[in-house]
Amino acid sequence: MAEQRDDERRTADVQRRTADARGSAADVRDSAAGAGEPRRGTARREEARAWDDLVTTARRTVSDGLVVGTSGNVSVRVGDTVLVTPSGVPYDRLTPDDVTGVDLDGRQVLGTLVPTSELPMHLAVYRTTGALAVVHTHAVHATAVSTLVTELPLIHYMAAALGGPVRVAPYAPYGSDELAENMLHALTGRSGCLLQNHGTLTHGSTLAQAYDRTAQLEWMCRLWLTASSVPGLTPSLLSREQLTEVEERLRGYGQRG
Repeated sequence: MAEQRDDERRTADVQRRTADARGSAADVRDSAAGAGEPRRGTARREEARAWDDLVTTARRTVSDGLVVGTSGNVSVRVGDTVLVTPSGVPYDRLTPDDVTGVDLDGRQVLGTLVPTSELPMHLAVYRTTGALAVVHTHAVHATAVSTLVTELPLIHYMAAALGGPVRVAPYAPYGSDELAENMLHALTGRSGCLLQNHGTLTHGSTLAQAYDRTAQLEWMCRLWLTASSVPGLTPSLLSREQLTEVEERLRGYGQRG
């Protein structure tokens, strides 16, 4: 019996040392990745789940007609890592092995595919807000509105869900720091904006919320264009006071608990 207990103790010691060694190896790998070396697809569990959600959202922008081909892009923040859609890769071809991530300074820390060319806009949002997800599209109606006005008229109370009247960021070349700066100004106090002659950008605490805001923005733009196209008539618009009332109501909207 004593020998059996000794054997059990020795076995337990070996198992502990093995587990410690594995943990140390994992720490070394993570430390190397943190030093700037891309982890080349070895995403952690939370990152892998977030990547799956990101790919699903990106594919939805295509199926819902908000983008064509590889236009537009999606990102989600996991800790200090920002997962982004890669540049020029059709969303239906993305796999778990294509996971692409950068740090908040834009250095690639995960994967080998080149990140989206609109990375400056995404990083600008994460650096200046508490957002955890960003959706950028080339939605037709929203882009059309961006060429006509400097602010989407208050055609519907759902503007309150975006923080107020939706502004249009002045045009700048895609992927530029200038565009990112213009976008930030338009986003002040808002969770979405239009990009002149370009498209939309919305952010949220989840991918689902950011996507819903994109869909709502495109719908409001379509609504205003439709109402404005009736000859001889001008659509009625909401006042700022009416919008403020809706903002108060929205704070208590939805299920509790």
